Amino acid sequence: MPHSASPPPAAPHPHNSLTRIGWRRLRRDRVGFAALCIVGAYLLLALAAWSGLLASHWQDEVAHPYAPPTLFAGTAPHHLELSAADIDAADRRATSAAAQDGSGATGLSADEDPLAADLAAAEQQSAQYRGAEQARADSLPLGADQRGRDVLQKLLQGSATSLQVGIAGALLALAIGTVLGALSGYFGGLLDDALMWGYSVFTSVPDMLLLLAFAAVSGRGIGTVVLVMAFTSWTGTFRLMRAEFIKHKGRDYVRAADAIGAGHGRRMFHHILPNVGHLLLVQFSMLTVALIKYEAILSFLGFGVGVTQVSWGAMLAEAPAELLQGYWWQMLAVTLCMSLLVTAFSLLADSLRDALDPKVK
Repeated sequence: MPHSASPPPAAPHPHNSLTRIGWRRLRRDRVGFAALCIVGAYLLLALAAWSGLLASHWQDEVAHPYAPPTLFAGTAPHHLELSAADIDAADRRATSAAAQDGSGATGLSADEDPLAADLAAAEQQSAQYRGAEQARADSLPLGADQRGRDVLQKLLQGSATSLQVGIAGALLALAIGTVLGALSGYFGGLLDDALMWGYSVFTSVPDMLLLLAFAAVSGRGIGTVVLVMAFTSWTGTFRLMRAEFIKHKGRDYVRAADAIGAGHGRRMFHHILPNVGHLLLVQFSMLTVALIKYEAILSFLGFGVGVTQVSWGAMLAEAPAELLQGYWWQMLAVTLCMSLLVTAFSLLADSLRDALDPKVK
């Protein structure tokens, strides 16, 4: 009698890790998932700007100064720009008036002025050094700034810079706060007292005053801003990780790891840290939002990115002079773009907190 074919083995059931459960919860949260899509779109645009695919020519003067947005070209205030022909005509009128006066600007006649011949020769040769003027646009999708640069390209490049500062500063602050908090909470004793003393010193000074003090000493630039914000923003992560390591170091799974001979480093970073990693993810999203706003404040006050770089704060620094003349489009574009990202990051942080909380069923 032929043997019956054995049934195929059942497929193994996927392991329901905290990350997998959190992802399912986040997909069911419409607000949180929409915020994740918005943040992802910003990151894609920033990557394109970092790689040079977008906004690589943001410094080019492609339009007339303060060219209005295309949709408001008829209602926006227009900037009076003098061309080279206008300047030459004014110079000729001034020269003619000085010649008729008989003394000129120097109080000497043409025969008595020793520089008159050289100035006349320079005037005749100036035409060959004057390049052809490039045609400039009268309007752009989001308008132009004082030098005629495209606000849309500046906005894309500024988004990349602000996200770079926020993400890099948040990662560095997380690394500092996590290591110090783990050491303080796990070992305790004199090390805990010393680290808590440093924490108290940093938190006793207002955040903005500490940022401005470090920025004034360190100078300007993206790298400097990242370091300054990381060294002044690690305290919240330190306090959180210290409390978590104090709570987890006495748990049964850590004692079991100690019983089988696991060292301190393995217990700290292989056993305890993965169990508190969801808190770090939420902390990262909140830190990124805070550091993006801090960068905007620093650049607005003149302590942020360099003069050859652009960020949201650097664009906002140009807003007061523009608003006094009625040119509102650059400030509006930066405000809307920054508000959308900060709101999306904040909503995403709340959704991640709910999705990754193991106590939520």
